[in-house]
Amino acid sequence: MGSDNIIYTATMAKVYAEQGHYEKAARIYRHLLARSPEREDLEQALAGVEAKINPEGIDAKEQAIQLLCRWFELIGYTTHQRKLEHLPGRK
Repeated sequence: MGSDNIIYTATMAKVYAEQGHYEKAARIYRHLLARSPEREDLEQALAGVEAKINPEGIDAKEQAIQLLCRWFELIGYTTHQRKLEHLPGRK
C-alpha cells in the first residue's frame, strides 16, 4: 500500500471512480492487479477509468495490445521452428 493512506480495495476504487477521482481509482486498480494479475474484472475496471483519464489513449492502448499479441504469436512460431530444426534427420 502507498503512504497516502488510501484503502486499496476494489470497492474503494469504484467509489473513487464514481466520484470522478479517476487517478486515485486507477492507482488502486493497478495495485490490486499487481497482486492478482488474473483478475479480468479489475483489468476491465482499470481500462474504463483510464479511458476517462485519457480518452485519446484508448486507440494507443488497443494498438499496443495488438502489437503485443502479434509479438507473442511470432515468439510461438520461432519457438516451434527451432524445435523442428532440432528433429533427427534435419541439418
